[in-house]
Amino acid sequence: MKRSAQKRDRQSKERRMRNRQTKSTFRTAIKKFDSACAAGNKEEALEAMTLSAKLLDTAAGKGVIHPNTAARKKSRMSHRYNSLA
Repeated sequence: MKRSAQKRDRQSKERRMRNRQTKSTFRTAIKKFDSACAAGNKEEALEAMTLSAKLLDTAAGKGVIHPNTAARKKSRMSHRYNSLA
């Protein structure tokens, strides 16, 4: 394997791990939001929603996920939050 290919391989592995960590973080935040909504806890849901939105925007800015995906997820969360009684 050429040195440039080895470097490319190293870089892609590092990037993949970083992207996985970013995805895992926002997925966990979304799960916390979902559990708060299921429990009917509006304050906790709002807190989780703002954190999730921030993490989604960060991921979209870094190119981990598509900006439209982030927007769609945030929109669905806000709809779900607004439907809480």
